[in-house]
Amino acid sequence: MRPYWKGYLKLALVSCPIALHAACSTAERIAFRQINKATGNRLRQQLDQRFFDTLYYVTPNEPVGQEAFAVIREAMRNKGVVALGRLVLSKRERVIALEAYDKGLLGTTLRYPYEVRKPEDYFCDLPDCSIAPDMLRLAEHILDSKTADFDPTAFRDRYEEALLAHLKAKQAGTIPERTQSFVPPPRVVNLMEALRRSVAEDTKRAAPRKGAPAAPARKRA
Repeated sequence: MRPYWKGYLKLALVSCPIALHAACSTAERIAFRQINKATGNRLRQQLDQRFFDTLYYVTPNEPVGQEAFAVIREAMRNKGVVALGRLVLSKRERVIALEAYDKGLLGTTLRYPYEVRKPEDYFCDLPDCSIAPDMLRLAEHILDSKTADFDPTAFRDRYEEALLAHLKAKQAGTIPERTQSFVPPPRVVNLMEALRRSVAEDTKRAAPRKGAPAAPARKRA
């Protein structure tokens, strides 16, 4: 894999050559191309990279620097700290946060303060609600019942799957029937009653069937 960027990682007098590799890819997504009807040429759009945060895998770039790289990585891992560095990407200096990850480092480019909008511009009109303790306990109970280990393989790109199915159907000369994919939830009139019903439904679903072994307790995450 060709590195996206090459440079040096330095901790005081210890330094080693490193390389950045893109940690995420959108190559598997379905992409449409806009074509100029008159010329048949592909239309291209210019995007501003300042609006994107990017993850990178950081690896040693030369064998001679592997030991120094490992020393810095393990020192950061043992201390549980994140390092801040600077690099130039696309003719612009960026701040990058580095943390120990597996056998390498994980780098994340950071936005400058002037690029981040202030939360008070959006939250200032929200009232300070007084939450009843009973409501809070019911909500916490619901969260506990739905807590499980994080498994990214359980996530499906349903839009991508539906789009691929539509394209295949169109190639086959058939048009799939439109279905409503999202039904708006009913408006909550009594919040306490809605919380109680949610707890009752979760308890009913979690109750083991008669004669069936009880499900093992889920690990909190």
